[in-house]
Amino acid sequence: MDADVIIIGSGMGGATLAAALAPTGRRIMILERGEHLRPSAMDRDPDAIFRDGAFRPDDVWLDGDDKPFSPGNYYNVGGNSKFYGAALIRYRRTDFGPVVHPGGTTPGWPIDYLELEADYRAAEALYQVRGSALEDPTEPYHSGPYPHPPVPNEPDMAQLRTRLTGAGLRPSSIPLGVDLSLWLSGGQTTWDAYPNTGRGKMDAESGALAVALRHKNVTLRTGCPVETIEVDDTGRVAGVRLTEGETLTAPVVALAAGAVQTAALLLRSANETYPVGLANTSDQVGRNFMNHNCSAVLALHPLRKNRSVYQKTMMINDFYLATDEHPALGNVQMLGKITGPILAANSGLPRWLADFVAARSFDFYAMSEDLPNPESRVTLHGGQIKLDWQRSNWAAHEQLVATLKSKLRQAGFPVVISKSFDRRTPSHQCGTARMGHNPAESVVDSHCRSHDHPNLFIVDASVLPTSAAVNPALTIAALALRAGRHIAETELAA
Repeated sequence: MDADVIIIGSGMGGATLAAALAPTGRRIMILERGEHLRPSAMDRDPDAIFRDGAFRPDDVWLDGDDKPFSPGNYYNVGGNSKFYGAALIRYRRTDFGPVVHPGGTTPGWPIDYLELEADYRAAEALYQVRGSALEDPTEPYHSGPYPHPPVPNEPDMAQLRTRLTGAGLRPSSIPLGVDLSLWLSGGQTTWDAYPNTGRGKMDAESGALAVALRHKNVTLRTGCPVETIEVDDTGRVAGVRLTEGETLTAPVVALAAGAVQTAALLLRSANETYPVGLANTSDQVGRNFMNHNCSAVLALHPLRKNRSVYQKTMMINDFYLATDEHPALGNVQMLGKITGPILAANSGLPRWLADFVAARSFDFYAMSEDLPNPESRVTLHGGQIKLDWQRSNWAAHEQLVATLKSKLRQAGFPVVISKSFDRRTPSHQCGTARMGHNPAESVVDSHCRSHDHPNLFIVDASVLPTSAAVNPALTIAALALRAGRHIAETELAA
């Protein structure tokens, strides 16, 4: 055996699972298809990042009409979290049950919030989250405080919070995995969508993976794309075969390649015994793909500048839960501060106009739940990934954006504009190997163990039964900690 546990992928799920298993003393091998991000002159250069796509991978997938597109997923140690906005928000308690939306009703989870609460708290400690559980009325029960107080608002953001409160809203601090002084020491920029090549942002590499690699029994191999997962005659996973031809074996394999790549790998591993792919007797692998409905909303006053550098410290959940006035609409949070180069790269505006607008804009991110749909799916087309995303619940998102615009005008912004994100932006992809009690309708059980293969676990966003309407990173980490404890107790205890 090459290891006791092989983990495929070093993103939020894989790195957190490694940290959970490291204290067992068993040999943990992490396989990452990409390499480490190294410091470069482009790290804080908005033109290089947003205009030139310096860090954007050259992956090409097919959409539902078989047209090629660039998905914008990142392949490196730490995965997509290297570029994320470090918002580490718990799902709301209601998200674990059925939720009625204008576009349909979610199916609920096989576990409830309280079963995951201790793992949420452990994940917040692992990623050194800065926040407050006392500001947001929708915040679920916390068994203890956040490890650190919230990241402070900049002066113009403090004024914005006052304006929003005056408009009848209840803004609260975003729970963030950011060491502000350390981040800003590398450059006066936001962290949202910027690569983390230092230690200022707590991503999968700087957080959980760093903890795991302190243990001598944990190893990381980079540049190791996995071609297939191999199973024996009994249905147990025997090992993995790398693209270069090498086969590695372990009694436990955990898959954490991301919602799309995890589904693709399971489908690509089809054989005579499992002709439609591994872990797929339910025919659910690749189905129920979800990707949040998102829009950027810019509020500005031509005579008032926004001097904020990072801005991403505040969220609004007034429209998250259904009330007599509105259905469940979603979450609103600040984007990392949009600058002239970013706006020009994403809007086509001439640079002088983009600079003028960005200097005066307060930039919001409106996010609504995308509902699971078995026809929204990942398949393979001649070996190439095909993503046929069937976007749902769009009317609720339009209502969220319209409601937010109205409130922003009430808060004193005469100009409010919005732009929705399309499939080229990976807005929290999830759902392709859903969790559930019934093996006929799901891929893994509530501990992320495959129904079909008892020593195969899946610990990334693909297992999420619903997308909720907040960033999934903390929930992925919490589920990985829960799965790690289960693996340690049932597979590694002997």
